[in-house]
Amino acid sequence: MKKIAIACDHAGFDYKEIIKKHLENQYEIEDFGTYSKDSVDYPDFVHPAASSVENGTNDLGILICGSGQGVSITANKHQQIRCALCWDTELAALAKQHNNANMVAIPARFISSDLAINIVETFLNTEFEGGRHQNRVDKIACC
Repeated sequence: MKKIAIACDHAGFDYKEIIKKHLENQYEIEDFGTYSKDSVDYPDFVHPAASSVENGTNDLGILICGSGQGVSITANKHQQIRCALCWDTELAALAKQHNNANMVAIPARFISSDLAINIVETFLNTEFEGGRHQNRVDKIACC
């Protein structure tokens, strides 16, 4: 069973709970918080989630905030993280197929919860194509 890290800020809390419930029977979910709608600083939750994907404790990660930008930028500070901000399923598929994204960022204030679930499902069920894309992915990290 694949292990999935999930984290959010206060704006993403409701979607995190909806996504967790949707995935709980298919995946092992590690919830890095936040655990309420109280205002928080998203890096406090994103860095531990990203580290867990980077070190192999979790296979993939899902991040949620209002715009998806903050969590994505934070996760991408980790050298082995390729976090894609996705607001539709086609972007989620391409992020996996071409970029071997290992985390997805969801913009909770801009999409429906149903679309968020579809994006997550697409992200989790799409495979990296490798081939010509592997050389490019190998050049992403700075170190």
